[in-house]
Amino acid sequence: MNILAVDIGGSHVKILASGETEPRHFPSGPKMTPGAMVAQVKALAGQWKFDAATVGFPGPVKNGHIIGEPHNLAPGWTTFDFAPAFGCPVKLINDAAMQALGSYNGGKMLFLGLGTGLGTTMIVDGLILPMELGHLPYKRGTFEDYIGERGLERMGKRKWRARVDDVTARLARALMPDDVVLGGGNVRLLDPLPAGCRAGDNANAFLGGFRLWQAGGQK
Repeated sequence: MNILAVDIGGSHVKILASGETEPRHFPSGPKMTPGAMVAQVKALAGQWKFDAATVGFPGPVKNGHIIGEPHNLAPGWTTFDFAPAFGCPVKLINDAAMQALGSYNGGKMLFLGLGTGLGTTMIVDGLILPMELGHLPYKRGTFEDYIGERGLERMGKRKWRARVDDVTARLARALMPDDVVLGGGNVRLLDPLPAGCRAGDNANAFLGGFRLWQAGGQK
């Protein structure tokens, strides 16, 4: 079965079909509705063949359903029916959870996605546990306020890196994972990585989208 993986971000939508090697992308933004997104994905996919799709969504997804409107896109996502729009079966998953699944090597893994916000997921013995840890209180705001894009722009790289070290250590002590993966676009700014962590790769989001349809894949 060929799968189309769609990774929706606040600035771009990236797509890749299983069997293909070069991802494609187009801008997203606050005016992008779900219908417009699907239309652009299908146009960009062109002659790619796919039997099903996985959509990584930048917001809370529960039991395969979007339960909150995104902050950086147009509204209408919680009530949109993706399967008829794509013309095939569709699985929805939080975007950080999709990248986490593609980064997973077994055991108990904590994934932190350093991008526009802070995406957080635990995977325990193959069970995907999307979380919203980024909104927990920290200093004078939340974890996301300090190690998301806003924190990076406000504090600069040096202080931002120190906050990433601190937040990562706090979450690791609390959750006691076997493996900590830092992904998202801003992981490239960390040199060295916080102790005990390994770097993910944005391309792992596509692998996660494909894996979701394998035997035992979850919504």
